[in-house]
Amino acid sequence: MIVWAAVIFALSSIPHLGTGLGTWDTILRKGAHVTEYAVLGLLLLRAVGRELPAFLLSVSYAITDELHQHFVRGRHASPVDVAIDSTGVLIGIVLFHRARRAVTDRPAP
Repeated sequence: MIVWAAVIFALSSIPHLGTGLGTWDTILRKGAHVTEYAVLGLLLLRAVGRELPAFLLSVSYAITDELHQHFVRGRHASPVDVAIDSTGVLIGIVLFHRARRAVTDRPAP
């Protein structure tokens, strides 16, 4: 989980992440936000064992990540990105529960 947070931090440190693909660039970058934070939410839920603390920790990290981006040349902080990250966290938490349920509901051989 700490390694994943470091990956997010490292990616946030890269100035000018645009690909020049116009609308596709935006879609790809926002999809990356969702994916990064879905993984973080899943890992934090696995680490702390409860949804609300995992969610709050993940969203808090998203806020600090946006604050960090404010100081990176070519990047900016965005409350919209925090909302997108939060959606990713929720997706990660739901996926964790679905995977756990699939494993526990599987009939024994």
